Amino acid sequence: MENKWFMDMIFDEFRSGKINIDKTLKLLNKFEISYDFVHVKKLFKKNDTQKSGVITMEEFRAIYRTLFHRPEFSELFGTYSANKKTLTPANLAEFLRKEQFELDANEGRAVSLINKFEPVDEVRKNKEMTFEGFIRYMLSDLCSIFKAQHKTVYQDMSFPLCDYYINSSHNTYLIADQLVGPSHLWGYASALKRGCRCLEIDCWDGPNNEPVVYHGHTLTSKITFKDVINVIQKHAFETSDYPIVLSLENHCKPEQQEVMATHLTDILGNLLITSTINDAIPSSLPSPEELKFKIMVKNKKVGTLEETLRRKGEKCRDEIGELEEQIASDDEIDCQPSETHLAKKKADSKNKVKVKVAMLLSDLVIYTASRSFVSFEDSKANQKCYQNNSIGEVKGQKLIKKRAGDFVTHTLHFITRIYPKGTRADSSNYDPQEFWNVGCQMVALNFQTTGIPMDLYLGKFQDNGGSGYILKPDFLRQRDATFTPFNVTGNYNPVTLTVRIISGYQLPPSNLSKSNKADPLVLIEIHGVPVDMAKQQTSVIKNNALNPRWNETFTFTVQVPDLALVRFIVEDRMAVTANDFLGQYTLPLMSMNKGYRHVPLVSKLGVSLKPASLFVYIWYFQQ
Repeated sequence: MENKWFMDMIFDEFRSGKINIDKTLKLLNKFEISYDFVHVKKLFKKNDTQKSGVITMEEFRAIYRTLFHRPEFSELFGTYSANKKTLTPANLAEFLRKEQFELDANEGRAVSLINKFEPVDEVRKNKEMTFEGFIRYMLSDLCSIFKAQHKTVYQDMSFPLCDYYINSSHNTYLIADQLVGPSHLWGYASALKRGCRCLEIDCWDGPNNEPVVYHGHTLTSKITFKDVINVIQKHAFETSDYPIVLSLENHCKPEQQEVMATHLTDILGNLLITSTINDAIPSSLPSPEELKFKIMVKNKKVGTLEETLRRKGEKCRDEIGELEEQIASDDEIDCQPSETHLAKKKADSKNKVKVKVAMLLSDLVIYTASRSFVSFEDSKANQKCYQNNSIGEVKGQKLIKKRAGDFVTHTLHFITRIYPKGTRADSSNYDPQEFWNVGCQMVALNFQTTGIPMDLYLGKFQDNGGSGYILKPDFLRQRDATFTPFNVTGNYNPVTLTVRIISGYQLPPSNLSKSNKADPLVLIEIHGVPVDMAKQQTSVIKNNALNPRWNETFTFTVQVPDLALVRFIVEDRMAVTANDFLGQYTLPLMSMNKGYRHVPLVSKLGVSLKPASLFVYIWYFQQ
């Protein structure tokens, strides 16, 4: 029956006896087989024994089997098929329980899979599954390494904002380097499509009283603030329903700040947070759930939130033009956080860049008021729940090294944003993991720059439905937390992780080879607290990017799995001096499915390389 089904599928195309490469691709599409044209072209050439540019039915069958009838799947199928031809519902349910860890799988579950994936009508009606159906199941999203439930918002979104990691970008308007590259609206649209929830807007005085956005004192091009807000309004909630923070690096004079405030209110309308929930003075930050479909302004604030609410209640807005306070707008400049410190450091601040904050703009700052970081002690004594800090990567790294425990305590209460050091003129990025380890919520990266930091970033924020908000582990949220990433002797649910790299499938051809070949190897990296950082790799498979087989097993002990990311990298070692990157995939350890799974590879730009993938077996258990 299976053979008859196959013949019926291809018969029409072979009426003339043979088919060319175009009809071969057409048939593969008909069978719903994903393919890389480079690999199909190579297989076509290999099976075109007459070198005539056309192939016979049997030669097409050989291509089909090479692409689809993978021996690793055949071995699994044969293990559970009593007659080596079909799987009964009982056979398939046993496979699901033993190998895929669907512990409650029964024959009803098996029949539902048969109905979905079995292509042969007669077999499907008999409630059985052929090898063809089994392959389709194994290649489906149901067998992806990433847990299906984690592709939706599954975490509790009712905790205060400071209890979440928040997807954040740095200099969002830039799409190249920090000195001469273009500023572009696409930077904002692209970041939002990637789930970013904190966008940076570097604002400067522009012509005709219209503020502009660019990297100040450089040759980067300029775009108008108004256009930026229009683009944000258009794309704000396409990817996620949860709140957006507009982090203003504000260098404008009060007159143009008022223009900014007008654009924000006019364009964003009801999306913009302009008061607290129920106009009440907050004792803690609201939750992402309470702020769904809302946009917040992050900027220096004149006075306190209480004063803002009182002014609004008294309707004294007609006096805003005369109410200005001399404070720094850029929370990345070392300015003072309060009147007390301002007076104390007045002599030292004469040479610092100062900007007056217009009251019209200040009154739009509600839950995200910027406050310069002085010390952990100062924040504990003086900082309000609605005030946040921005800390440069170098200072942040020093604080982690010297006072990691205090850093964790600080992020329990206050949103902390980390930004790249100013010398990263090439828009390179730092390692975000060390800041996540101490609970920093807004770890801002240059989204335009590829590399390991962005691989980790995109991998982490796949979790919780790509919503841009990920609930921090309990030990980074509990108010009596004693966690420090350098001492994890407490019970943080350590696990033993076993990864068997079985095979690769249609790997991208190497850039180092003129004949589209590769000598692939696989690296497995664990990123997390320092003690969990690890890397292991497979052997090299010579001259095979189509279907390399490794069957190599690796074991890792992970002390803090809730903070761990697993990164799979495929490289080509055809050259003696350097490896060529072929693809990678990163995901949180706790988002990994157990059992036989496929790992979809992505490019340096984070673009899917489908059908390129790894076939693996995953197992982990709590120690």
